[in-house]
Amino acid sequence: MLEPPEEKYVKVQLGVLALAGTLTLAACGADTGAQNAAAGGEGGGEGGSLVWAVETQPITFNPQQWGQNKARLLVHNQFDALIARGKDGEFLPWLAKSWEVSKDGLTYTFELREDVTFHDGEKFDAASVKANLDQLVSPGYNAAVAAIQLRDFSSAEVTGPYSLKVTLKAPDGLFLDFLASPYAGQVSPKSLKNAKDLKAGGPDLVGTGPFILDRFTPGQEAHYKRNPKYNWAPPNAGHQGPAHLAEITYRFLPEAAVRVGALTSGQVQVIEGVPATELGLLKSDPKVKVETSLNSGSAFSYYFNVSHPPFDDKRVREAFRDAVDVDTVLNSVYQGTAKRAWSVIGQGSPQFYDASLENTFGNNAQRANKLLDEAGWDKRDAEGFRVKDGKRLTVRSVESAPYVRDRRDILAQAVQAAVKQSVGIDFQPKVVDQGTQLKALQEDQYEVFQNSRGDTDAGAALNLILPKGAAINRTHFENAELDKLLADASASSDLTRRKELYAKVQKIVVTDEALLLPLYVPADQVAYGAEVTGITFEPVSGTPNSAYDIRTGT
Repeated sequence: MLEPPEEKYVKVQLGVLALAGTLTLAACGADTGAQNAAAGGEGGGEGGSLVWAVETQPITFNPQQWGQNKARLLVHNQFDALIARGKDGEFLPWLAKSWEVSKDGLTYTFELREDVTFHDGEKFDAASVKANLDQLVSPGYNAAVAAIQLRDFSSAEVTGPYSLKVTLKAPDGLFLDFLASPYAGQVSPKSLKNAKDLKAGGPDLVGTGPFILDRFTPGQEAHYKRNPKYNWAPPNAGHQGPAHLAEITYRFLPEAAVRVGALTSGQVQVIEGVPATELGLLKSDPKVKVETSLNSGSAFSYYFNVSHPPFDDKRVREAFRDAVDVDTVLNSVYQGTAKRAWSVIGQGSPQFYDASLENTFGNNAQRANKLLDEAGWDKRDAEGFRVKDGKRLTVRSVESAPYVRDRRDILAQAVQAAVKQSVGIDFQPKVVDQGTQLKALQEDQYEVFQNSRGDTDAGAALNLILPKGAAINRTHFENAELDKLLADASASSDLTRRKELYAKVQKIVVTDEALLLPLYVPADQVAYGAEVTGITFEPVSGTPNSAYDIRTGT
């Protein structure tokens, strides 16, 4: 029930969405987990081991440096956030058992659990949360988080052993979402100071999670053992107390066929990144179960760099889009398993996705050729590529290998063939190491930037990609109206209002400016043996959950 408006804070009971500036979520205690652990019942940790083959090796095990959606499930094994998300997107308590938000949206007061310890034995308390927040905004640590997710952060003040007050410089409707994200994974302050490689993380960077990373062999595997003291899972977890599994090994198998072979031969019990070519085979196997979940955030798209030719000309951007029959390309690569995208926001974020954009562009080679003729690319060289002033219409994409997932390299080859055949564009996609990509980005030596974001709130993805000066604004597009729409949406806690604002954002970037070619909505496919139970997906992000609730009969 809302208290009288003259009260400083507005409060709502557990299970109700907390919105910045209007609501606060009062949490429940940890009685359920304590009772389960004391009784030795469910959650007592039965034992067993599991081997899970994953497509992508994490480039970091530090949750505060996280950037690969595919690595999310590993991060959540080891680190807990302050807040969890429920099936309808509501905010739930986790390491923070309750919080209050001032009416002006500038002050957040947190009451923390008192029974939590880090893997190194250090106590989790208000001082440790402050240390984590201060670390996140420290110079050179994570510039993107400091500039976007925590741009409105002013200070964190310890008001009691387990009480913390956070002050913002401006209302931020995304602040609670940030505290529920992997970036807010709580790290022991001791290990923040003493880790051998803080940016990369590893066994010496520890959290409070249900598993402890005790071994990492680059190029091969990461091994986790159960945290026997764990007794602070969020209320929507499948059980309370320690994890069911005694240990879990994640093997890094980037080749899809190898992962499938490892599953069907019994070398591993779970795989993620199920290839479309093998999906039918796996679904027909009675010993295997397959599950798929769309990811939240932004769709996988080709963003056009407008800072130099040829994409400084809107006609060329539109022509590239119209030159691609996306449905045919997706079917050739994913054999009907990929969800076609139509906007910068994917259908995995239905609260903000603008369905009115569907079927409004693309697959119109006749129009694409006309546009290129009008733009002056009306001649062809000996290989059939368009030229202008003696220069070929070349479009480059330089992608970092650790971020290539879902056969995106094969998808790029299909797009390459499509734009060459239909309109004569020379699309040159390359997969390179991180250093080479960074150099190309810094020197503006690219025309297409491939990206998707798995943020639980799509607004976080938009703020990272679209505004002037944003961390991954690789289009170099600048528009004051767009920036204001994004700022207003971020400051608001009214979902209806935010949806209206993001609809205008999508119209500008998709329709008015043709800044991107949306391709597909990222999804996670998991296949596992019949003896495995408890595999679930995070309710908002759509990515696989940690191994906390998993059981195996082996």
